[in-house]
Amino acid sequence: MNSDDDKSGAGSGAPGNAEPVAQSAAGAANGGQPARIRRFYHQAGVAASDAGFVLQLDGRAARTPGKHPLAVPTEQLAQAIASEWAAQGSDIVPSDMPLTRIANTVIDGVIPNVAAVRAEIVKYAGSDLICYRAESPVALVQRQQATWDPLLAWARDHLKAGFITTDGLMPITQSDGALSAVRRTVDAIPPIAVGPVQIMTSMTGSAVLALAVYAGRLTADDAWFAAHIDEDWQISQWGEDHEATVRREKRWQEMKAAASFVALSRT
Repeated sequence: MNSDDDKSGAGSGAPGNAEPVAQSAAGAANGGQPARIRRFYHQAGVAASDAGFVLQLDGRAARTPGKHPLAVPTEQLAQAIASEWAAQGSDIVPSDMPLTRIANTVIDGVIPNVAAVRAEIVKYAGSDLICYRAESPVALVQRQQATWDPLLAWARDHLKAGFITTDGLMPITQSDGALSAVRRTVDAIPPIAVGPVQIMTSMTGSAVLALAVYAGRLTADDAWFAAHIDEDWQISQWGEDHEATVRREKRWQEMKAAASFVALSRT
């Protein structure tokens, strides 16, 4: 993270700290494990600007690793980002700042390439998780039907996207009409929210689940449950794998942060 005035900082001074923080935030947003960075500011706040509501560190506008203003469209989202910075101790830990990481990614990476990111969400709809059903056992089949069928009905009624399902893993091709309807829905999402919707899509394997969270049809918890029906069934039969549980928890934290970012970004 950078400040507009690199000559003013706390402690050892911003010149030695601002750029390493930017590099660490970028690494965290890409899934890296950056080292802790010494805190170089006293206070984090928010100010209105032409670009929106911008994060301020000691009264100076902060910038993303890509040198863009760290500005978002709503004050509530900006305040939540500022709270992440205010909560840091003597060291800055980017992994403890999920909203900041998403904001950096959206501003630097998604908005300049928003058409490609929208297309990626639509691509998921072509092989959406909830369209692929188990053939057995009966209890799992019924659990999938009870959870997923109402969501496909919602997609049909509210997105105007009629999906087909299949038993087993053989690929199916969704109709052009269904994918066009998803594309229209995704195209209507503001650029600031496209990134977190894509995160939710990739975390669940389902564009339908992500769009249901975006639309308020599901909570993040509900979508996460729906995305893990198969996995939870396997756990109930064979028990948990520790490493898989740790990976799942990390993905859940990303899912929660993305859903929170979407909710806070609404004007």
